[in-house]
Amino acid sequence: MAYTQKFQNMANVARARVEEVSPEHVDSLMAKGAIALDIRDKQEHDVDHIPGSLNISRGKLEMLVEGEIPDLETMVLCYCNAINRGALAADSLRSMGYGNAKFILGGLIAYRALG
Repeated sequence: MAYTQKFQNMANVARARVEEVSPEHVDSLMAKGAIALDIRDKQEHDVDHIPGSLNISRGKLEMLVEGEIPDLETMVLCYCNAINRGALAADSLRSMGYGNAKFILGGLIAYRALG
């Protein structure tokens, strides 16, 4: 998908502020209590998602996250299909006080590529 330059610039800034997690580490981090947060729309989540992930769409993230993840110390692994929306979501969560918000590098596509 072709993104506008302004959107891509915003996503790049978010990526620079937030730690990325390699898709190879997602399962082990979840086994230790991390939450994989699918920030795609429900329709996208219904088609495919990381098993055990929580779905809160990017459009409602800031309104709903505290009810779903009340502990600000929880490691939250945000993901979308690739990178940008996941990085933007993790950056937003960090600004809300979720100090362990990260994004999955390459998103669901990279996670699925592992086999």
